[in-house]
Amino acid sequence: MTAGLGAGLGYGVAAGAFWGLAFLAPALAGDFTPVQISIGRYLAYGAFSLLALAPRWPTVRAMVGAREIRALFVLGLLGNILYYVLLSYAVRLGGIAATSLIIGLLPAVLTLIGSRDDGAVSLGRLAPSLLFSLAAIGCIGWGAIGVAGQAAPGAPLLGWLCALGAMLSWAAYAVSNQRWLARLGHISAQDWNLLTGAATGILAVLAAGPAFLLGVPGTAGGWDWARFVAVAAGSGLLVSIVGNAFWNRMSRLLPLTLAGQMILFETLFALLYGFLWDQRLPTAIEIAAMLLVCASVLSGMAVHRPAAGIPATAPEPS
Repeated sequence: MTAGLGAGLGYGVAAGAFWGLAFLAPALAGDFTPVQISIGRYLAYGAFSLLALAPRWPTVRAMVGAREIRALFVLGLLGNILYYVLLSYAVRLGGIAATSLIIGLLPAVLTLIGSRDDGAVSLGRLAPSLLFSLAAIGCIGWGAIGVAGQAAPGAPLLGWLCALGAMLSWAAYAVSNQRWLARLGHISAQDWNLLTGAATGILAVLAAGPAFLLGVPGTAGGWDWARFVAVAAGSGLLVSIVGNAFWNRMSRLLPLTLAGQMILFETLFALLYGFLWDQRLPTAIEIAAMLLVCASVLSGMAVHRPAAGIPATAPEPS
């Protein structure tokens, strides 16, 4: 394994470990809606980003032009606000099982898109990794059906469409973000993450009014608000600032055909945290899903190793 490949894998695993914490937020935030939790998280993400950028703002601002600023707002909308809102409604209308299956197609979609890049590994060589990935998602969906039962009543078709929209929104974010990181070698991965956070925070401010004025829990007291603020701040710092920093570093080291597989670690860690929260051991189907995730990533790594005698490309600065 080359140093760049190993570091990229490590960053991908770390990103999944921090992103998986987001799945605990609804359980910790009481009666606040997923949209409110999302807006709170991204307000915190924006605030932390601005605080981190403030001492170096003139220098960082000089690194980006009008095109980059527009891209940052688009990335903040696609990868954060729009994605999470669509995901929230998908779970509510279509059920957890169907949503997990549709969102779980992300690794396969990103791998297919990445296979069109110049010099990318062929789909034929990626087939085992894709099959392991789809099998893992199938196990996760089957397990969700056993736990959640029937989908939420109302409009399941609309929920499935929301899940499809969320999946496409995040896929567009992941591809565009990786392209911009490759193009902007003079901006560090962390500065790009903080700039994305600042743009997302501005979008969250615009959405905060409708999100809270139209649906604040009537029984929310001082302790409930304090807990909500703590959950939002923790999510903004750990999930968005730290998790996204690892993802951006990974994105500069791994091709999209392998980076797409790293998203599976978010689901894997979300399952592990769920077991700890519920104080239970995983079922047989959940163990199978975790093993398949590992098999998918390991088989993907195997086909991305440089051939013997060919020097590995030096990793880009992060």
